[in-house]
Amino acid sequence: MNILGTSLRVCVGDLEAAIAVYERLTGTEAVRFRRGGVSVAAVGCFFLMSGPEAELSILRKITATIAVTDVDEAVRDLKAVGAEVIAGPVPTPIGRNLVARHPDGSVFEYVDRARG
Repeated sequence: MNILGTSLRVCVGDLEAAIAVYERLTGTEAVRFRRGGVSVAAVGCFFLMSGPEAELSILRKITATIAVTDVDEAVRDLKAVGAEVIAGPVPTPIGRNLVARHPDGSVFEYVDRARG
């Protein structure tokens, strides 16, 4: 599997205030979107998330988001090392994703870009 990068997830109470801080720290502008009832801002390597606690409590269980070239390849490699795919792969507006639990118990989201 070819890992392209990693994004860290940060749950915040005040998304607007957090965006200002992370934009300043990273020198990049936030890209905003929604995931269910959660407002998300991608700022540099950070995903800032704010919303209902019921949804955030699920998202907090995912340690990080890992960008890969191909989710199908990630599935094969994850299964080969004994990881459990617990959600997906599913299409998203920008590509596909899955959530996997590694043998050590860590949970990660893997994402790729839409194929053109």
